[in-house]
Amino acid sequence: MPKSWHGTLVLIYLSASEIGVGVNRDNLRRVLRTVEALSDLGPQITAEHEFPEIARSMLTAMMDAAGAREGALFLYSDKPSMLSSVTSQGFVLLPDPAVIPLLPRHAHSLLSARDPVLLVGGNYDSFLSQNGNVAPEMFKCLAPLRVGRELVGLVALGRRASEGCYSAEDLEALSLLTHFVALAAHNHNLSRSLTQRVGENLKLLASMNGLHDSTLEAFAAAIDVKHVNVHGHSLRVGRYAASIADGLGMDSAEVAGLRSAGYLHDIGKVAVDKYLFGKTGALDAAEFREMADHTTVGYDIVKDLQFPWPRIAEIVRGHHERADGSGYPDGLGQDELSLPVRIVALADTFDAMTSERPYRGRMPLGMALHELVKLAPLKFDPDVLQALLLQIRRDATGSARFPLLEGTLANSLAPADIDHLAAMLQHKMNQGRDFLA
Repeated sequence: MPKSWHGTLVLIYLSASEIGVGVNRDNLRRVLRTVEALSDLGPQITAEHEFPEIARSMLTAMMDAAGAREGALFLYSDKPSMLSSVTSQGFVLLPDPAVIPLLPRHAHSLLSARDPVLLVGGNYDSFLSQNGNVAPEMFKCLAPLRVGRELVGLVALGRRASEGCYSAEDLEALSLLTHFVALAAHNHNLSRSLTQRVGENLKLLASMNGLHDSTLEAFAAAIDVKHVNVHGHSLRVGRYAASIADGLGMDSAEVAGLRSAGYLHDIGKVAVDKYLFGKTGALDAAEFREMADHTTVGYDIVKDLQFPWPRIAEIVRGHHERADGSGYPDGLGQDELSLPVRIVALADTFDAMTSERPYRGRMPLGMALHELVKLAPLKFDPDVLQALLLQIRRDATGSARFPLLEGTLANSLAPADIDHLAAMLQHKMNQGRDFLA
């Protein structure tokens, strides 16, 4: 992962790690909306729009993330050293454009600021001069926009939508978006040939795709904070689901969507008492209901969010449904479950079986797969299971495009053993059928 994204992921993790101590569901929804804003900004930045139009969208996203009612986006030029506003919202007295000349110490302070900064107690002069056509006292918070070691702009926020100062959570949410906005400002400032511009846009797009995936990876890690013994579960489910989708021949967008859904499938567990994850005995009826409710709680968290792939909420709700209708929360049967739901349901169960739990040990890979074969088609889609077996065999022979298994599971089963399991599954599915000669 590029080092420039490290601060972003740390901030995401800090926000989401409140999960471990009982995060407020509204706060988590807010952080998720920031991720949604990240996804929405990507296509706008790379699309053929006039920059002021893009700038308005970016400023709106940053103001929403921080809960601001006043904001302005500035671009930086170094000859002479100056900030010039591109767009603003909410300010009544801000000139258009607003211009702020900077001394070398101001530019250095903005470039050195790693996070958004609050302007309190007379520290305005550390970052902004009084020589422009706008009074720095109008601003309450500054988010410098940097690409590498280059200052490219600034987002300045005024008053919050509600009373009071910007909180640490506001600043974290704002910081999540600064890398995207900085890249867009940098791209706008480039004065290069067409060939160079195309190269920059390709690098930009690759960076944004990587950040989106890494952002969800950070959420997956944070979701599992409560699980004393199953750290990495959501990441593995995302990897398994994507691999199964690839084995089924699904297109790259579906594969990426299933990976994201796997990362977020257990997000409703933020509302479950941490005690239940470490309990060594069976859950009583009330405890089971609380645990089972994570499917509907998770659905409520993500249902109104516009992810790039539309099936995530459906999967979050349905990943504990089973083909025979014995699952929860809706008791749906095989014909009522979409293929993506069936894929994540199997990926989730496969990881649960092959991972350590407080109430039982890890099942060997061969035993877990044998049990899954026994449960198909009553509980699981046999075609989905066949795709999982195919990908594990590719792992065993070194022909997988993306390694599926890690640690003690990797290379723990010979290709011939996997072939035997696949033959068992095929025989089971064909048993009792009549074939024409």
